Amino acid sequence: MATPRGEFKSRLGFLFAAAGSAVGLGNIWGFPTQAASNGGAAFLITYLAMAFVLAYPVLMAELLIGRHTHQNMVTALSSLPRRAFWRRIGALTGIGGLITASLILSFYGIVSGWMLGFAASYPLDAAGLSGQAQWLTGFGISRNLLLMLVFMALTMAVVLGGVEEGIERWSRRLMPLLIVTLISLALYVLTLEGAVTGLKVYLLPDFGKILSSELLLDALGSAFFSLSLGVGTMLIYGSYLSDKVHVPSIGAQVALLDVGIAVLAGFLILPAMYVADARGVAIFNEAGGLLSEDTLIFSVLPGLFETMDTAGVLLATAFFLLMSIAALTSSISMLEVPVAYLIEQHRMARGTATLLAGGTIATFSSLIVLNFDTLFGAVITLSTRYSQPLLGLLVCLYAGWLWQRDALLAELKKTDALAEHRLFWRVWPLYVKWLCPVIIGIILAQSVL
Repeated sequence: MATPRGEFKSRLGFLFAAAGSAVGLGNIWGFPTQAASNGGAAFLITYLAMAFVLAYPVLMAELLIGRHTHQNMVTALSSLPRRAFWRRIGALTGIGGLITASLILSFYGIVSGWMLGFAASYPLDAAGLSGQAQWLTGFGISRNLLLMLVFMALTMAVVLGGVEEGIERWSRRLMPLLIVTLISLALYVLTLEGAVTGLKVYLLPDFGKILSSELLLDALGSAFFSLSLGVGTMLIYGSYLSDKVHVPSIGAQVALLDVGIAVLAGFLILPAMYVADARGVAIFNEAGGLLSEDTLIFSVLPGLFETMDTAGVLLATAFFLLMSIAALTSSISMLEVPVAYLIEQHRMARGTATLLAGGTIATFSSLIVLNFDTLFGAVITLSTRYSQPLLGLLVCLYAGWLWQRDALLAELKKTDALAEHRLFWRVWPLYVKWLCPVIIGIILAQSVL
């Protein structure tokens, strides 16, 4: 028999879970390194614009559709239109979201495993176990497989607990720890020599780069990835939301918390890069540009930590634990997408669905590890650069064109009897119907062409 459908017990629990889904490597690793590679403040401004102009409306579409249907992505999208053709397209879109979430988790689990390895390596090295520490930080098939499997096991353990006892309970524990750790690290790094240079790069824009098509595409992908959009995670979390919760307000809180943490991470990563530069760690290549994004976090920052003796060990351990926590809060939401589908569509018990979905994704992750040069970059590009925005576009079309306005208004009136008189009702339906699809479509067309 299928597992009974869960529901978040509290508004705070949902906020931490949804923000945890959004806050991940995309915020603390992806956004700052994208900013560093795209002109600092120029990328920051563009990212903020994309996050609120495009990503927030799509976030609201996913949350509202999820709360309205209380179903997985496949069933939810197929239930909105009246015509059979669009119902079938909705089901296919839901399946696309399920596949995309699984693809993202397949490479995400590998990178997150690296974070666990680095977090464990510094205490081991300090304890004299330098051989084990070097193995955990060295690139190798056995190391990549083991760490990925450990991270996937942690993710599956949380999802096995269900909505209340698994996702909500651990989100309420992990998110405050993440925020406190991030603020503490940023404040400490800002006291070091060279940090002011990083702040200038981060906060003083080169306006000539803001309208770059490459920057626009990277900013859109970063905004979608950091808010977990286009793959059904927010739709699933919305489906676990009580009908008593005012969705527009809590959706705004999720977006603000997510974007705020991304911006805060920039105050840690970019100053840390220039602190490393001041200490003799290379952050620029021969052409004068910044080193690759992977190198920024796995070479530049460890290089900085090595110059700091005992303080470096503590700082490095805290930083990579921070990265691991951020990764875990996101990965549990990604795994929940296929798990919810298996529970509701195939009437599986949660334990069976979690083991099947997690095991399948871990198997594909193993294939990526074994064919790293061929598959790793290709999976990232396909899932985050193209598939996520495309699915976000389709969600906008369903929310704006195929969801009947009377049904949408009835959904909003569950918590606000005067919803039709609010600014949200006057702006959002037209916005998600016209502006979002057009802008996302133009940017996607530019990327393809």
